Amino acid sequence: MASTTCELMWIKQVLQELKFCEVQQMQLYCDNQEALHIASNPVFHERIKHIEVDLHFVREKLMAKEISTEKNWL
Repeated sequence: MASTTCELMWIKQVLQELKFCEVQQMQLYCDNQEALHIASNPVFHERIKHIEVDLHFVREKLMAKEISTEKNWL
């Protein structure tokens, strides 16, 4: 999720610099229900101590409403 979020932020910046269009909130689809829950839940859990900066980066973008996540049911 973190690498895809980085790519989305890069694409958004390129589109804004080219003045191609006004980019709204981008949708990030993920098929891992636990990853979606951890990214959107601001409460720290002891079980996720091993997750590094990636979690905080994705959570920061979610809270800033730059991206939104959704379960991909396909």
